[in-house]
Amino acid sequence: MGAQTNPWAWYSDPEVWSLEQERVFSRSWQYVGHAGMAARAGDFFTARAGRIPVVVARAEDGGTRAFVNVCRHRGSIIADGAGNRKTLQCPYHAWTYGLDGRLLAAPRADFDRDGVGLEPVRLERWGPFLFVNADADAEPLADWLGPVPAQVADLGLDVDSLEFHHRSEWSVAANWKVVAENFLECYHCAVAHPGFSALVDVSPEAYRLEVGRLHSTQIGPARDGARRSQFHFVWPNTGINVFPGEPNLSIGPFVPGAPERTDRFLDYFFGEGVSAAWISELLELDDAVGREDEALVERVQLGVGSGAISDGRLLGDAEQLVAHFQGLVREALR
Repeated sequence: MGAQTNPWAWYSDPEVWSLEQERVFSRSWQYVGHAGMAARAGDFFTARAGRIPVVVARAEDGGTRAFVNVCRHRGSIIADGAGNRKTLQCPYHAWTYGLDGRLLAAPRADFDRDGVGLEPVRLERWGPFLFVNADADAEPLADWLGPVPAQVADLGLDVDSLEFHHRSEWSVAANWKVVAENFLECYHCAVAHPGFSALVDVSPEAYRLEVGRLHSTQIGPARDGARRSQFHFVWPNTGINVFPGEPNLSIGPFVPGAPERTDRFLDYFFGEGVSAAWISELLELDDAVGREDEALVERVQLGVGSGAISDGRLLGDAEQLVAHFQGLVREALR
């Protein structure tokens, strides 16, 4: 009999979800966007680190910073979407902040504005990829990522030379852990992903799994002998995909939107000169795999959320990355 899974009640319980926000997402590095989104003075964009709203902005001094996107007055969200502007102004009472976080104006204020600026959030980068962490004492991003950047570089992929193509956004009716665990195994690929399995050899003999401290990796050779694929997961919720063929990479988080909803986005990057036809073919395949996965995880959520069965079983080899992830969840919630 295989190892037991974590309790299935953890995949729908609002109290567990809330505890994860405190013990996982407020203390972890999470991908929020790419450097091109804050390339010019005045550029800003918004994101979420778990349920923490974040705004990333590039100030006139050239510094790119991240802040909690919450007004220090009465707690309203300040900025929405992305754009370019000289200040960030709360729509509730017009408190106005500089892109360096300083409180510049507060109508009828009867206090000293110094020290009442936006709450900073740590911002670090790997190549063009921007990560935030609300924990001021967290280890550097480079330590958190471990060997992932080197493994990507070993493919001959220079992430700094990649060109941003587009962002895809959607939501899934499943707990973030269900979505992450589906990403972490290809045991289901031969059954559920015929297009992907025609491109990548997913047989147990060929498809390699690696587990690290805060990351895990799946490496699959292309059936046509092209460059092998890599699929990385960085705790707690960042997925990184490199498909066989021309230079490409997609990256994005599994953001917990609610106990039984995950908000997703993927930023797609390609090498200079990659043909539009090849990109279109890859995106068509990736879209098909995504729709197949969405149907799978929503079926899982209906099952684990029913309360009819307390837990499940894991295969020791094929699902070792899932077991590692579930161990990190247990450690965080302990």
